[in-house]
Amino acid sequence: MAASLLDIPCATMASGPRTLAQMPARAWLVVNTASKCGFTPQYQALEQLWQRYQARGLMVLGFPCNQFGGQEPGSEADIAQFCELNFGVTFPLFRKVEVNGSQAHPLFVALKQRAPGLFGSQGIKWNFTKFLVDASGQRVKRFAPLTKPQQLEAEIEALLGPP
Repeated sequence: MAASLLDIPCATMASGPRTLAQMPARAWLVVNTASKCGFTPQYQALEQLWQRYQARGLMVLGFPCNQFGGQEPGSEADIAQFCELNFGVTFPLFRKVEVNGSQAHPLFVALKQRAPGLFGSQGIKWNFTKFLVDASGQRVKRFAPLTKPQQLEAEIEALLGPP
């Protein structure tokens, strides 16, 4: 297990490699995303969370992934344009990653270790699995794709503290 989730480099679409520590926050919501998925409309709700809680310290981070039904086939430029035009996404988007298997991005390996799925499963089952990470990078809670982003508000509020 990585010493700290906060030190794992991730490549953003806009500014290249960054770590969570370089994006200071009281909480991070890390989501594996896709543009051609039944859950794709969650981009809008994720953007709403970003707009509502960004000033209080929430970072929403989108990681496109093409591992589930080939639902993210486009280039990173296509993905960014799709997200902006269709859902007004302004939260940081990262380069495409794999979340399962031998090529899984180290951030998702660490997230799955800290917050296994149902019955201790390490695998991510589908797009729009969400991981809510506290400011220390040590406490992680996992949410299924069926969990709508707005259902996370109480958890987010708890991590952010009083306004």
